[in-house]
Amino acid sequence: MAVFHEKDFEGIELHGEGIKDVVKKSIVTPKEGWEGQVMRVFEMGEGGHTPKHTHPWYHVNYVLEGKGTLYMDGVEYEVEAGSYAYVPEHSIHQFSNTGKGKFRFICIVPEEGDL
Repeated sequence: MAVFHEKDFEGIELHGEGIKDVVKKSIVTPKEGWEGQVMRVFEMGEGGHTPKHTHPWYHVNYVLEGKGTLYMDGVEYEVEAGSYAYVPEHSIHQFSNTGKGKFRFICIVPEEGDL
């Protein structure tokens, strides 16, 4: 068993087409003992968003703070602290911060999805 704190992990600011003001922290990985899975925390500033994209692995998401939207396969869902979502493989999806302040969520993916 291991106990950690998110504040002890340095975030990586993501850059690329369609990405705005997004930081990723991979906080539970095979290195910490979870074989095959990775739990990340994403943080977006006001107006921040991930790109609309798809890939061959699923996501499990849980919103920690703020308000935003999850676009998935042509439908936009409002999400806020306490919301959770399952994003299936090959779904076109995007998270956006639509609120004031930070938008933070947990994202769990198979190890190969932690790019």
